[in-house]
Amino acid sequence: MTGTATTEPGQVDGRGWGERHPGTVLVLLLAVLGIVAFAALMLGRYIIQPETVVAVILSSVLPIEETWSSTAASAVVNVRIPRIIAGLLVGAGLAISGASFQGMFRNPLVSSQILGVAAGAGFGAAIGILLFDSLVVVQILSFAFGLLAVGMAYGLSRVRSSTPILMLVLSGIVIASLFSALTSMVKYVADPMNKMPAIVFWLLGSLNHVSTPDLLVLGPIIAVSVLGLLAVRWRINVLTMGDEEARALGVNTERLKVIIILLATIITAAAVCMSGIIGWIGLVIPHMGRMLVGPDNRYLLPVSVLLGGAFLIAVDTVARTAAPAEIPIGILTAIIGAPIFALLLRRNNPGW
Repeated sequence: MTGTATTEPGQVDGRGWGERHPGTVLVLLLAVLGIVAFAALMLGRYIIQPETVVAVILSSVLPIEETWSSTAASAVVNVRIPRIIAGLLVGAGLAISGASFQGMFRNPLVSSQILGVAAGAGFGAAIGILLFDSLVVVQILSFAFGLLAVGMAYGLSRVRSSTPILMLVLSGIVIASLFSALTSMVKYVADPMNKMPAIVFWLLGSLNHVSTPDLLVLGPIIAVSVLGLLAVRWRINVLTMGDEEARALGVNTERLKVIIILLATIITAAAVCMSGIIGWIGLVIPHMGRMLVGPDNRYLLPVSVLLGGAFLIAVDTVARTAAPAEIPIGILTAIIGAPIFALLLRRNNPGW
């Protein structure tokens, strides 16, 4: 019969269960995040029993008699907890940045790296590794060049006091290609015995060098920027309708674009400073979120935060336990993310 709407099993008026119960989905994902984080505290080359993990954590606030080894305490407090916090921050930040950009650009194929921030930050890190021996200098240069790359892309895309979406995307591609070429040049001139491997390993991404000072400096930057994107998530819904419609509803589209670009750029640049370049999270995780709660950014962005954090913590756990030598996270996210994204494309429908 023509004109009759059809729904899939488990859907009401075309909406799935998750779209009708987004709050329940958020609670379930929060529980999943907690389980993944606790498993990461136990697992590693040195496996720690769950009761020991709980006792070590509680001993920091309660007077508990120490019945565990100093090795277990050091592994939990000094190694695994900082890596878990870093994984949560980086995964959540990249995921929400990707979801925000997909809404702003009205394109499901863009990610948090679309404007060249990762390429610029990678070049800055490569310069720092080539010329200096200080991790702090490397991180500062990485952050600075990430911001510079996006600033160049935004400036290149400006047309008559406006920023067309297509021009912004094309400018990002141009700037990313430029900094990728410059990074290749740095690798070409680097010492193949020492500097070259360090640059390559940084570009592949890892959380093995994260320290408490890194979390104290970069953690608040990422967290505040994530909260900023969450605060404007309902406006991203309006922006997906197009600039003219958004302006008709009283939204200052140029200012909103600047806010989204600035916050997402700061998150991505800080994430690269902390972990190197980790791909696919900003592309795949928002699509997984849409499968759960639909395209409404009021719920999609918080879901992306929880999914991204849980995903990267899980991948980092695999990276440090699956082989005798730690596997770079960027390799694993590509191996896992590419098949998942291919599956999502096959299951996708034109309404996404």
